[in-house]
Amino acid sequence: MSQSDPTDHALATIASMLDQPEDQRAPKNSAVEDTSATLVPADADGYSKLGPGPMTAIRFKWTVRHGENEDYFVDETIGENSIALASGPMSREAAIRLVDDRERETRQRFEEIKNEMSGRMESADLAHDSSDEL
Repeated sequence: MSQSDPTDHALATIASMLDQPEDQRAPKNSAVEDTSATLVPADADGYSKLGPGPMTAIRFKWTVRHGENEDYFVDETIGENSIALASGPMSREAAIRLVDDRERETRQRFEEIKNEMSGRMESADLAHDSSDEL
């Protein structure tokens, strides 16, 4: 991925939110959709998945759109009011695979950043606790 990948920017924003103290974050039971069980329509038009994240405003969404003939496109948006970036034309199978791959990759990157931020917070807590003992 290039340095200007919008995924990097959104994930950095998420990471900065996770870097906040626990009491300043949104509750852990906030509604974050699990899209891994999305059903594929017969023509794939409208097949969609959402990326992970605590805020709708920075959550990725990938949607398959049927073009002319047998062409399909994947529209990628960030948040609800962004302009879609279209990929395609491609086959039905390639469009579905692209949506699934992007969602999986984004979820993995989100989990990596979340785990990294949790590790930093734990390290900071340990350092803080050991300085209190001095």
